[in-house]
Amino acid sequence: MNHWTLADLETAVPGGVRTRATDRLRLAHDASHFLLHPEAIVTPADPAQIGQLLRLSGRHGVPLTFRSGGTSLSGQAVTEHLLVDTRRNFRDLEVLDDGKRVRVQPGVTLRQVNLRLAAYGRKLGPDPASESACTIGGVVANNSSGMTCGTEHNTYRTLESLLLVLPSGTLLDTGAADADERLRATEPDLFAGLERLRDRVRANPDSVRRVNAQFAMKNTMGYGLNAFLDHTSPSEILTRLVVGSEGTLAFVAEATFHTVPLHRHAATGLLIFETLGQAMGAMPELVAAGPAAVELLDAVALRVAQLDPKADPVLRALTVREHAALLVEWQEGDAEVLDDRVRAVGPLLAGLPLAGPPRLSGEAAARAALWHIRKGLYAAVAGARPPETTALLEDIAVPVPALADTCARLTDLFGRHGYEDSVIFGHAKDGNLHFMLTERFSSGKAPDRYEAFTEDMVDLVLAHGGTLKAEHGTGRVMAPFVRRQFGDELYEVMRELKTLCDPGGILNPGVLITDDPTVHLRHLKTVPTVDPEVDRCVECGYCEPVCPSKDLTTTPRQRIVLRREIAVAEAAGDRRLARELRQEYSYDAVDTCAVDGMCATACPVLINTGDLMKRLRAERRGPVARAGWRVAAGRWAGVTRGMARGLDLVGKLPPALPEGVSRAARAVFGPGRVPQWQRDLPRGGRVRRARPVADPHAVYVPSCLGTLFAPGGGGQGVDAALTALAERAGIRLLVPDPIAGLCCGTPWSSKGMSSGYAAMRERVLPALEQASLDGRLPVVSDAASCTEGFERLVGAGGGTVRVVDAVAYVAEQVLPRLTVHRRLASLALHPTCSSTRLGLDDALRAIAEAIADEVVVPDGWQCCGFAGDRGLLHPELTAAATREEARGVALRDFDAYASANRTCEIGLARATGRPYRHLLELLEEATRQEHA
Repeated sequence: MNHWTLADLETAVPGGVRTRATDRLRLAHDASHFLLHPEAIVTPADPAQIGQLLRLSGRHGVPLTFRSGGTSLSGQAVTEHLLVDTRRNFRDLEVLDDGKRVRVQPGVTLRQVNLRLAAYGRKLGPDPASESACTIGGVVANNSSGMTCGTEHNTYRTLESLLLVLPSGTLLDTGAADADERLRATEPDLFAGLERLRDRVRANPDSVRRVNAQFAMKNTMGYGLNAFLDHTSPSEILTRLVVGSEGTLAFVAEATFHTVPLHRHAATGLLIFETLGQAMGAMPELVAAGPAAVELLDAVALRVAQLDPKADPVLRALTVREHAALLVEWQEGDAEVLDDRVRAVGPLLAGLPLAGPPRLSGEAAARAALWHIRKGLYAAVAGARPPETTALLEDIAVPVPALADTCARLTDLFGRHGYEDSVIFGHAKDGNLHFMLTERFSSGKAPDRYEAFTEDMVDLVLAHGGTLKAEHGTGRVMAPFVRRQFGDELYEVMRELKTLCDPGGILNPGVLITDDPTVHLRHLKTVPTVDPEVDRCVECGYCEPVCPSKDLTTTPRQRIVLRREIAVAEAAGDRRLARELRQEYSYDAVDTCAVDGMCATACPVLINTGDLMKRLRAERRGPVARAGWRVAAGRWAGVTRGMARGLDLVGKLPPALPEGVSRAARAVFGPGRVPQWQRDLPRGGRVRRARPVADPHAVYVPSCLGTLFAPGGGGQGVDAALTALAERAGIRLLVPDPIAGLCCGTPWSSKGMSSGYAAMRERVLPALEQASLDGRLPVVSDAASCTEGFERLVGAGGGTVRVVDAVAYVAEQVLPRLTVHRRLASLALHPTCSSTRLGLDDALRAIAEAIADEVVVPDGWQCCGFAGDRGLLHPELTAAATREEARGVALRDFDAYASANRTCEIGLARATGRPYRHLLELLEEATRQEHA
C-alpha cells in the first residue's frame, strides 16, 4: 500500500476493507474497455466513513475512485489505487411531495426509483438504456440523459440538490437554506474560487458563446461549465458542477430530484428505410412532429435486432441490405390526445420513403418488445463480436442538420480504418449518435489503426461543431481531447476548478481532464476465450441487480470476469495467482450461485451464468456421487419419503441437538455436503398418491416438495388446495399412478448430474405422455420451479407433453368459475424467479387481486436464493438475497403473505418472520362456501 497500512484503512472503514485477489479482480472490471486492478476494495457504510476515508486519502496522497453500478463505458470507474464500492450500503430512497420529488442515495438503480414513483404517476427525467442496472451515483456522475429526455429533463435540469462529501471530509447539503453560509465557513477558498471562476466565464464573450453552443446539445465532455451561466450562488454552482464530474470533485451521498410526469399512453413504431441516407433525410419532418423519441438503427444493428427473440415477424422477415430504421414514439398523458396525435402524423408517415407500411402500436407488449430491442442493442451487438475482441462504444452529438453528413463520413472512416462491421445507432432526435467498433487489444495496447481512427473521428465531430461525448461521460477515453473541444481558456477554467475542489488530486485521477495525451491508449481490456456459455459477455453489468448473491459473494458478471482473470494469470505463468483465484472461486462463485436463471432475464445476449456453474459443479463431483444420484433417480419415492420422515424425527428432538450435530458435520465434511438444520424447518410432508378419475380435464403432478416439507402457516398445502379448487369449479384432475417416484429433474440438473437427470427423464416422460394421452391433456405442476423443470425435461426429451403451472391454469380455467366469499384487506406477494421466467406474474397478480383489496410486491423483491438445497447448504445465501425484501415487508403488517413455491415460502418466512403460504391456499380459503 502507498504510505499507509491496512490498519489505517480499517480504522477509517471498520470491516469494510477487502484485499483478496478475488475481490480486487472481480470488482476491477466495469462495462468500459479499460482495465486496472485496484490495491484494495473499500465499502463504507455511510457518509461519515466516506469523510474519514477522504481525509485519510488526502493525508497520504493515495487516490481513490468511486464505483456504483459499473455500467459506465468510458473508463470513469477503474483504478489501480483504491476502489470505493458505494452501491452496497447506499440504498435509501424516500418519495417526497406525493411523488413530485424524490431523495435517493447513490446505490439505488434508476429502475428501482421509477418503480417506486410509478404509483404516483411520476418518474425520473433521465432515461438511459441501462436503467435496469445504472445507479443514481452514476446518473449524477455522468449527467445521464437518455432516449426521450433530451436536454430538458436530463440529470442537470431535474436535479434539485445534493448531499456532498468534499475531499476535505466536509459534509455539505446544498439544499439547506444556509448552504452558502456553510460553504463559506467550512471551505472559504472553494467558495471564493467558485465566485471568481463564475465571474471569469461571464466576463469573456467568447467563453459565453462557446458554453452556450456546447450545452445546447447533449454534452458530457469536460465539466458542466454552463453552471457558471445558469446559477449565481456558489452552492448552486457547485451542485451543477458535480453533475457530470465523474467522481473527480466530490462524493454524492444523496441526491434530490424533481420528477416528471409518467405518460401512460404511447404509440411506438419501427420505420424501416432502404438506406441510412433516406432515414436521415426524414429527420427534419419527424422531429417537427414532436415525437418523444426518434432512435436510429443502421443495417448492422437491424441484423442483430432480427436475432432478438422479441423481434416481430416483419423485422425477422426483412432481408437487410443497406437498410436503416427509426424507432419513433409519441407519448401523452391522455389516451384521446394520443389518438389525435397519431391521426395527425399519419399522412406524414405515409409520405415517407419506407421499405414497408408504417405501423404505430399502442399495445404494451409490442411497444415493450421494440424498446427491449433498442435498450439491449449495445450489449447484443457487442455480444456478437468476434472471439477475444473488445467492444468499444462511442457517443457523439452534432447539430441535427449535420447528422446525415456525420453518419456518412463516419461510415467512410470505418471503411478507411478497417472497421467495416461497425454499427451506428442512437438518439437521432438529439443529434446524438452511438457507434460501436470491435478491436483486439493485445497485451492491453491499442493498435495504430485505433489511434488513427480516434484522431480522425475527433476532427470530424469538432468540424461539425459537435461534442465528443454526449451521454457516456468523458472518462479516460476522451480526456486528452477536452482542451481541443473547449479551447485553452475554458480548459484552464476546468483545471482550476479541479484544483479548487480537490487540491490533493486524490479523486479519480486520469479521468475527465489529464496531462497524459495517451491515457486513452493504455490499460485496455483483453478478453480471453474461457467458456462457451459466457464468452459473449461484454461485462455490462445488467445482470447484477437481479442476482441473489450480489451482496454475499459474486454476481454473474463477476463470475465471468474471474474466469477471464484466471485464464490471463495462467497465460502469464502466474500459477500462484491462478491457484488462489481457483480456490476462492469454488465458494464465491460455484457454491453460492442460485442457478436461478434470473441473470438471463436481464442479459441482453441471454447468458445464463447458472449453466456454467452447473457444469463446474458436475466437474467437481466424483463417480460415487454421480452413481448415488443416479440410484436416487430410480428410487425417488423412497428417498423423498425417507427424507420427510427424517425431518419428522429430527423435529421431535431438542432443537439444540440437531443444530449442533449438523454444524459439526458441516465442519468435518464441508458445508457443501451437509445441510444446516435450523429449528424453523418444517416437518416432513405427505406422501403423494395417485388419484384416478374418469374423463379428466388435466393431469396433475403434485411436487415432491410437498412430500419433503409440510405446509407452512398452519395451512393445508397447495396439493389439497388445488384439488379443492378444481372440485369446486367442476374440473377433474388426474394424478397419475407412479406419482410418488416422479420429479421434474431440477435436483439433478442444478448439480450437473447428467446421468441421474437422464434416468429421471426416462421415468417421467413415458408416465406423463401416457397420462396426458400423448399431450392432449395439459400437465399441471403446483410449484413454479417444478413447472420450469418439467418444461426443460420435456423439451430435452422431445416429448409431446404440454406443461402448465397451477397458477396459470387456475387463473385461466378455475378462477372464472369461483365465487370469492371473503376478501383480504392486504396481501404481500412474492413472485418467484421461476414465475418471472415463466411469465406467470400477471396470473399471480390476477389471483391475488381477486382475493385482496391491496396487493403489494415489496420493495427489494428478488429471487429468495433458497434455490433447491442452496438454502439448506448455504443459508447465508438466502439471508443475503432476502434482506432487502424483508426490510420492505417489515414496514407494515399484511393480512396474508403468499408465494408460489414451497421452498420460497420457507426462505421468506425465515427472513421475515411472517407466515408465507402458496397463493392457491389463500384462494381456496377465500372461495369456501362456509365463508359466505
